[in-house]
Amino acid sequence: MSPLLINIKRIKIGFKNILQILIILIFNNFLAILNAQNLPKNERVTTSVSQKDTVIAANEQLRDIVEFTSDFQRTDPPKKMTYLNKNAVVTYQDMKIMADYISIDWSTGKVFARGKQDEKGRVTEPVITEQAGKKYETDYFDFNYKTKQAIAYNARTEESEGVIVAEKTKKVNDSVFFMRRGKYTTDEYFIKKKDTIADYYLLAPNIKLIKGKNKSQVITGPVQMYIERVPTPLALPFGILPFSDKRTAGILIPSFGEKQDVGFFLNGLGYYQPIGEHFDVKVLIDFFTKGSWNIRPEVNYKKNYRYNGNFNSEVGTTVRGIKGLDDYSKSSTYRIGWRHQQDSKANPYFNFSASVDIVSNKFYNNTINNNHIFNQRVLNTQQNSTISATKRFLTLPVTITGAASYSQNFADNTVNLRLPQMNVAINQFYLFKPRNGGIREGLLENITVNTGLNFSNFVSNVKERDMFKAQMWDNLQTGLQNNISLGTNTTLAKYFTFSVSAQANNVLTTKTLTRNYNPVTNEVENVYNKKIAGFSTFSTNASLQTTLYGMLNFRKGALIERVRHMVTPSIGFTYQPDFGESKWGYFRNYYDANGQLTPYSIFDGGIFGAPSAGMVGALTYSIGNNIEMKVRSKQDSTGIKKVKLFESLNIAGGYNFAAKDHKWSMISVNGQTSLLDGKVSLNSSLVIDPYETVYNELGVGTRTENFGKFNLQGFNVQFAVPLSDALFNKDKKKPEELYNTRGEIRNENYYFDNYNYAHFSQPWSLNLNANYAYTKGMTRFGNKVASVGIDGSLKLTPFWNINGSTHYDFITKKLAYTRLGFHRDQRSFIIDFNWVPFGQYKVYDFYIGIKANILRDAIKYKDRSFTDPGAKF
Repeated sequence: MSPLLINIKRIKIGFKNILQILIILIFNNFLAILNAQNLPKNERVTTSVSQKDTVIAANEQLRDIVEFTSDFQRTDPPKKMTYLNKNAVVTYQDMKIMADYISIDWSTGKVFARGKQDEKGRVTEPVITEQAGKKYETDYFDFNYKTKQAIAYNARTEESEGVIVAEKTKKVNDSVFFMRRGKYTTDEYFIKKKDTIADYYLLAPNIKLIKGKNKSQVITGPVQMYIERVPTPLALPFGILPFSDKRTAGILIPSFGEKQDVGFFLNGLGYYQPIGEHFDVKVLIDFFTKGSWNIRPEVNYKKNYRYNGNFNSEVGTTVRGIKGLDDYSKSSTYRIGWRHQQDSKANPYFNFSASVDIVSNKFYNNTINNNHIFNQRVLNTQQNSTISATKRFLTLPVTITGAASYSQNFADNTVNLRLPQMNVAINQFYLFKPRNGGIREGLLENITVNTGLNFSNFVSNVKERDMFKAQMWDNLQTGLQNNISLGTNTTLAKYFTFSVSAQANNVLTTKTLTRNYNPVTNEVENVYNKKIAGFSTFSTNASLQTTLYGMLNFRKGALIERVRHMVTPSIGFTYQPDFGESKWGYFRNYYDANGQLTPYSIFDGGIFGAPSAGMVGALTYSIGNNIEMKVRSKQDSTGIKKVKLFESLNIAGGYNFAAKDHKWSMISVNGQTSLLDGKVSLNSSLVIDPYETVYNELGVGTRTENFGKFNLQGFNVQFAVPLSDALFNKDKKKPEELYNTRGEIRNENYYFDNYNYAHFSQPWSLNLNANYAYTKGMTRFGNKVASVGIDGSLKLTPFWNINGSTHYDFITKKLAYTRLGFHRDQRSFIIDFNWVPFGQYKVYDFYIGIKANILRDAIKYKDRSFTDPGAKF
């Protein structure tokens, strides 16, 4: 059954507008407008009446001068009646009444006003009342200035973003009002009177308003939403709604429906409570007939120009199937979320932010919240949370950052935690900058220094069940790191850029590693010792770079005019000592299963990594390429068009003089270009091993010293084709530029040609992407990845839009996550439909919501199917 999601707390705002306007408080003062006058008939009259007029008793004296005009005016002294006809205007204090006809019965105190009628007696021009800057419209009304009671018919007024029309409004006294069949809509066409029928309205057949000094209360019968005058399931049986200018508490009405594996449900039954000026709290509860339940508290807070945030969580138990059968399961889930953002202008020297989302490992597999499905969070394999605070100083070149991070891996159900972490960074500075502030020249004056201090507590690969228990604290590592780097560059012989740099890294840690082979379990055991130890590493780099140009010109008149090849060669040298030598004390040895002596670092798995063994004295090279050509083109205004053959084609590798074996490194090739005038982008990468690899009978490879037997280790090719109407219709004129006749069909804007055919722009987008990758490694056949994806949208009409996405895996030969949807802008409300047609997260979601801000979250309709866990691709 389709659920109803109407937030009473927010609906009360809409009713407040409806009731306050429909009651038409202007009738309280209407008595002062009219007085019995003896005027000649059938002539335009302008009259002012003062308090001393003898027709009104002393206790009924007016408080101000009454002015009124009309085309025709008549009095009947015996009956004590006054009649104003045609363009009757009455002004009293800040109130102005304009009507086609007004009559006053001075004996009973009754006043009647009516709008202009046609020959069939239908009101074509309403009675208009203006007071305190507001405008009110009614067909006609009765008012008694003695009893202060009034009845208004078909009262219409604009308030906030909408229009309110009530068939009948009765004022009993200054505090109690009754209304019959009050309608509220935010339809722009109806408000501007472009349409006589609203595309939607909210109908309350019976309403009672009790007004107090500081607070008012509304009691209503059923409230229902109509779309194109057709009733919808959006209804409430009754409402008791307190309202005021301040936020007030209220009950939140749930949605309801059925899910195959959890039964019938009530979703979102809850309570809303504002707390002070900056906070509000909402607590929602979900009930399911087969035993599932969920509690969802939420706190929102905001302080203008300072900060805003939201805290939300979900805690519950999911019961699937029938107890005693094979499909029965019961699991507990939780989710904790927090978002905090500080206004950038609040404090330029201090910033605090938080992005926290912590869930139980099986939360997304058991979620019954469709929002997690449509935003594709159910596909997450890892989730990260961070909290950080940054402090800067006005006079000090220092930035201090404190942070905590939490990373979840859903594949192996492990957690990595850093708590707390602090970084002190010194802003980059020049060591020998000129004192006079002039231009820096040479290697010395261009030396830059970067340094900082990093303190961290870190624990990795913790099982969720062990979080914040003794085992986790026992594995926690604490470390302190200082790094410093110096770099400089200069120009040599005008065409060469020479750069040199040096880096040093110093680490202190509270854990060291002892590694042994256990012959009983046939496993290598790692034992972490609680011992303060440290290591230092350093390295130096130097590089020389230049840019070369090559040009190939073709004969005059040829299609290709010129090809330009830009080459950016770079050569560098890196030196790092062998930190695996015994003099450093960073490495130990153990005997493996084959009895071979195997080295390891006592800092392996450490909080800031470990030193590397083996000296590095490597010569590195890099060759960057850019190839473009100019071709003749009649479509270009210059007659020449530039075509990119390769935006970039880079080749890199190196040779380590200090290595004992495999001195040559892998050769990497990376390329990027675009095709078909930029309609297709291509990215590719390639890794080549210059040494031969041999394989045993199990297909496991061993890298040999046989240089020159080049073999492919892996490659990756990615195509991306972002297509759109703008890409193909750059020079095509839009309908509004081609056709002068503009009109509407069912309130949608179109442009018409000479044959009265409608035309309109149909923007569309289509993104195609394909990926093919191969990784060989030390296996004979390697692994392949081949997939193609597509997503796009099409605007069928000015107010209809369809969209969708899908992904196909050629290796598994299955469609992955697929979504289809459409969006309809229905003038003053929207309709959205999203559908995941198959797979583990099969679901559909239908939504209707008001566009006006006042009702955007208060009035909405959702109908959803739910996930079938047993569904397969």
